[in-house]
Amino acid sequence: MDLAGIAQGSMQPEPPYLLIILGMCLVSYLPRLVPALFISRIKLSPYFKRFLDLIPYTAMTALVFPGIFYSVPGHMDVTYFGAAAAVLAAVLRLPLSITVCIAVAVVLGLLYFQGI
Repeated sequence: MDLAGIAQGSMQPEPPYLLIILGMCLVSYLPRLVPALFISRIKLSPYFKRFLDLIPYTAMTALVFPGIFYSVPGHMDVTYFGAAAAVLAAVLRLPLSITVCIAVAVVLGLLYFQGI
């Protein structure tokens, strides 16, 4: 059996392919399931609990923040000002939608004044 037939929908995948896909599902699900089962039985200190609560925010920041500087190709200087405006708005505890609007307005304003 060839993979082109599978892509066209005319044939079903052979069992080894199905086993490989099911195995990959299991391997990716188990590392998420096992800690969830055991972490509920462990008594965590408030400090460690707070630390674990902050991980999603830090992971998202680590993933998104570098991309900000490449959002306007060839104009990294403009993105610095946009990021600074967003950080300042966040420090002032403005709502997220306002923070994003301010950062976008700063970037678009600077691009406009640069004639781009």
